[in-house]
Amino acid sequence: MGGEKRSFCRRGDRGRRHLPCIVYALAGAAAPAAAEKGLVTVTTASSVDSSRRDFLFIATGAVAAVGGLATLWPFISQMNPDASTIAAGAPIEVDLAPIADGQDIKVFWRGKPIYISHRTKKQIDEARAVPVSSLPDPQTDESRVKEGHEQWLVVIGICTHLGCIPIAHEGNYDGFFCPCHGSQYDSSGRIRQGPAPANLAVPPYQFVSDSKIQIG
Repeated sequence: MGGEKRSFCRRGDRGRRHLPCIVYALAGAAAPAAAEKGLVTVTTASSVDSSRRDFLFIATGAVAAVGGLATLWPFISQMNPDASTIAAGAPIEVDLAPIADGQDIKVFWRGKPIYISHRTKKQIDEARAVPVSSLPDPQTDESRVKEGHEQWLVVIGICTHLGCIPIAHEGNYDGFFCPCHGSQYDSSGRIRQGPAPANLAVPPYQFVSDSKIQIG
């Protein structure tokens, strides 16, 4: 038969005659009723068909996995804030405990850099010793911090001149320095020198505990 492969194999004990052993190599080929004739029949599948079967199993598993993820994605997506919440700028909380005296950190809220400064006593005293009338944008230090938390300064880190981002702990006033056009702010974030017309803005924030603030 076309596609068949015949061979002889030994059957039984010594002394018995050799019987033809028919090996059907066609995948899915039906073996004849050989048992009635005393033949041993073995049916095998080709390696090509085996590979194809493996591929089908793998492909089916992959499709099932992708389908499962596609089904799960809407539920994961619902856990994220929607576009209106992101645009509105949801409040963020910042843990102040790791910030050492004299250290500044920068976080982001509504896409804006926010400087949080843990001011030293020296910085506070210097800021409060400045005559308010001598400032380009007169504001007391007390009005720019929260009562009982004078050591913490929270400002939006955007220069009021042309919107550059100033560098903390730089300049002549131990505050912020904008390298773009030379504006300098003191340790209260007030403009002291340069072309900037106004102090660094203070974002809305509140203390939710002695060591944590909520911005926004």
